[in-house]
Amino acid sequence: MQELTTTRHNPQIDPFTTVWGWEIPVYLFLGGMVAGMMIIAGYFLFKEKHKNSDSIANYIPLISIVFLSLGMGSLFLDLEHKLFVWRLYTTFKISSPMSWGAWILILVYPLIIANMLMVPPSFIVDRIPQVNKITDYINARPRLIQNIGIGNMLFGGMLGVYTGVLLSTMGSRPLWNTAILWVLFLISGLSTAAAFVHMIAKNVQERELLAKADNGFIVVEMFVIALMLIGLATSSQAQIQAAQLLLGGPYTAPFWVFVVGMGLILPLVIQLLAVNHKIKHTPVAPIMVILGGLILRFIIVAAGQYSHYFNAHFK
Repeated sequence: MQELTTTRHNPQIDPFTTVWGWEIPVYLFLGGMVAGMMIIAGYFLFKEKHKNSDSIANYIPLISIVFLSLGMGSLFLDLEHKLFVWRLYTTFKISSPMSWGAWILILVYPLIIANMLMVPPSFIVDRIPQVNKITDYINARPRLIQNIGIGNMLFGGMLGVYTGVLLSTMGSRPLWNTAILWVLFLISGLSTAAAFVHMIAKNVQERELLAKADNGFIVVEMFVIALMLIGLATSSQAQIQAAQLLLGGPYTAPFWVFVVGMGLILPLVIQLLAVNHKIKHTPVAPIMVILGGLILRFIIVAAGQYSHYFNAHFK
């Protein structure tokens, strides 16, 4: 087989120049965060932790709609043929991640709205007073509320998984072509969501619970990152070289400094001290987790595009 020049030895290829711009990483980040917030809100509904007037579960739905709409707007900007996006909804291919994703992105809206209608924002009630009838109907049925919670957790999980599956099915990109990528994106989405929600939560007990949950998500995320890199480093030559992009290659410093160091390890230490009442809760750690999750998407997307088979060295 003819040898192909590896990017590692080709100075003409810029590892930080990618086909996709900022739109896809931002979409993946916001989609993952909304998925995490849906799971958190669904859990609060299912466990009936939403009954306090200051519960964060009453605010998550509106924030989720805003973030998801911004994410879909970002995705729309990346589309080359924007006028034909409606064609995604004229057919459904069970083997196509894009088909699944297109419908998941639409189906999560009714579930988020159902959650929001339990305690609708005042600006909606002022303009549409009839909403109060729907609110009374939902709140009078505890079983319905639990089902809304289950639906949010289920579709939130599907949304979080989809953001990773979308990339992992691309076999031509060795860095993405790993079965554990969806786990990484799901856990990262849960972590960034827990960080954001506990940063803005007014209820002290919820803030404490979410900080502890985020610590658990961070530990799991570090474990998943280790498994992903080990899996790549012990696979085919192309995937070994893909792993080397994060283990000595051009993406090593930003990945280990900004994602692992400042986005996971440091906030974990700060939040462990906070939940053990050694220091006061501070927004510093959640902000670092959120920024780390965003940078993770940018690095994975950029490095994945850089790690295609035409840039691999085959013998």
